[in-house]
Amino acid sequence: MSQDFSENYDDRPGGPASQRSNALSNKLTGVLSISYTDSEIRDALHLLDLKKAQNTPNLRRRLRLDLQKEVIDCNGSIVQDFGQVAEQLRRIGSTISSLNTCCEDMRRQLAAARRENGPVLDEASQLLAQRQDLEKKKQLLDAFNKHFVLSDEELRVLTAAAEPIDEHFFAILAKVKQIHSDCRVLLGSENQRLGLELMDQCSGYLNNGYQKLYRWIQKEFKTLDLENPQINAFIRRSLRTLAERPALFENCLDNFADAREHILTDSFYAALTGSSTNQNNDFMMKPIEVHAHDALRYIGDMLAWTHSTTVSEREALESLFIAEGDEVAKGIQAGRHSEPWSSLDSESFDGRKALSNLVNRNMAGVARALRQRVEQAIQGQNDPVVVYRIANLINFYRVTLTKLVGADSSVMETLAHLAESAMRQFEVLQSDNIGNVQAELTQPPSDLSVPEVLEETLTQLRALMRSFESSLAPIESGEEEFHPVLSQTLKPVLDACENLSKNLEMPASHIFLLNCHTATKKTSQPFDFLHSLIEQIDTSTESSATKLVDYQHAFFLHVSGLHPLLTALIPLSDSTEDVVKISTLPPFQPPALKEASQTLDDFLPSAMMDALENLKRLKDIKLADDITSEAADRFCEDFEFVEGRLAAADAMVGENGENGDRSDEVEDEGSQEKSEARQRKEDAVLLRELYPRTSGEIRVLLS
Repeated sequence: MSQDFSENYDDRPGGPASQRSNALSNKLTGVLSISYTDSEIRDALHLLDLKKAQNTPNLRRRLRLDLQKEVIDCNGSIVQDFGQVAEQLRRIGSTISSLNTCCEDMRRQLAAARRENGPVLDEASQLLAQRQDLEKKKQLLDAFNKHFVLSDEELRVLTAAAEPIDEHFFAILAKVKQIHSDCRVLLGSENQRLGLELMDQCSGYLNNGYQKLYRWIQKEFKTLDLENPQINAFIRRSLRTLAERPALFENCLDNFADAREHILTDSFYAALTGSSTNQNNDFMMKPIEVHAHDALRYIGDMLAWTHSTTVSEREALESLFIAEGDEVAKGIQAGRHSEPWSSLDSESFDGRKALSNLVNRNMAGVARALRQRVEQAIQGQNDPVVVYRIANLINFYRVTLTKLVGADSSVMETLAHLAESAMRQFEVLQSDNIGNVQAELTQPPSDLSVPEVLEETLTQLRALMRSFESSLAPIESGEEEFHPVLSQTLKPVLDACENLSKNLEMPASHIFLLNCHTATKKTSQPFDFLHSLIEQIDTSTESSATKLVDYQHAFFLHVSGLHPLLTALIPLSDSTEDVVKISTLPPFQPPALKEASQTLDDFLPSAMMDALENLKRLKDIKLADDITSEAADRFCEDFEFVEGRLAAADAMVGENGENGDRSDEVEDEGSQEKSEARQRKEDAVLLRELYPRTSGEIRVLLS
């Protein structure tokens, strides 16, 4: 019964058997649901594999116990290890407690020490701050001394006369000027005393430095050779620097100009004579006075020397004063601001103008000596051509030097005076020559040729014109400038020739004038600046030629016998009454007209030769031919006029005869007057038959 009960009990849904079956089922389900990829399962299997146990029932039953035992052993080891750790922590805690006690003790000691050393530390901090402040002040003082204070060495270089002028000197001088300029900044601070003291000190240093520079330049100028192209560069720089003190600079220029004036004057006398007061001058050229007998060359050599010296002097001074721009002008402008009381004018400084003035001052002594020598040479010259060449030569150099020294310089004034002096001497000599000409020219040559006096005058004039043409006078104003020479040289001689011609008869008077005018024009024509003179000569020539044409025309009329016929026909008009009246005039009566025709025939063969014989003393053969040809043309025109009137008169006679015949046929009765008229018509001879020459024949024979 009990057995049945147990079986029944186990088989019940909630019995033990049923529970085991469910537990097993749950385990199987759990095992089967576990993934082999689970890290815990894999670790468990790995540990099991490490035991290398065989799969036996006994082992499977003890596996759990073995594992629990291992876990318990591991936990025991861990507890043991943590016991050691706890023991160490207790030791560390005791150590920390002792350290805390020690630190607290040290804290108390430090607090006590701080209380005791606090004043010392405060004092040390103050000392450190004072040290930093002193270091800053020291740096500031060093910088101030370096910028505003000169060392003893620098002062010695700047002011000591024994020290040379070099780059170091100019650097120190520039530093002092910069200090003087920077002191204005100090004047803007609260304490102006330092700035004022420094400015006063720097002003003294600058004055001493400029005085040293001034004395050094004066010394260098005494031995300066401007002809040497290698001029000391420090002189140029010194002059540009000294220009900042206009008073010293002007005084330096004055002394320099005086020295150069003496040197150049001595050089001029040395060039003249070949000797010099300066023993260092060695002249290899011949003295200019060797050619003193030749005034033109003598004066030309002196002017050439003056020009060459002026050019050299200007080039040297340009390289000395303005070779590197307007530094001198800038220095003078800066000096005017620092020295408003300077004697230099307040206008802007012109370097070129100042250079020209300096060259002018240097050449003043040469100009005086040149004026004296040239005036002596001019006064001793009696040839007007040479004197005029000298005047042109002086004007040539005058124009040339104007570009170098300006129009207001002493050299230009000297040359202007010398040119005027030469022209005055020329006028005096020409006046004397004119007086001699008027005394010599009392009658023309027998062949009416150009008088010897006029030929000499034209030869002289040609030389004067060539001299003037070679000068630098512009062509536009050349005629005006040369007019005084013509008035003093040629015009008096031509006037004398015209006066002589008035005493001659026709045609000799005009032939003589034409010969004189032709020679004058031939001489003047090559020169472009004598247009007015040539025009005047052409006008006079045309007037004289017209008079000769009239003379030749009258010759043709009288010698040919045409003059009585022409004189009788000119008062008549073209009316019928005047034409009919021609045949009744005395010159047209048959005997007189036949004689006139014979005279014409005798005249024509040698007419041109006879006419040219009248002008044989005219030197211009072409002009004589032209005059005669023009007179012949006028004669032909007169002949055509006479021929036309004669033809008209003959035609009128013919018409009257035809009218008489017609009246006889109409009227049976005629009057006594008609009979007489008819008789005259029968007895009348045509004028052209008595005077048969035609104008065509005349033109051929006179061509």
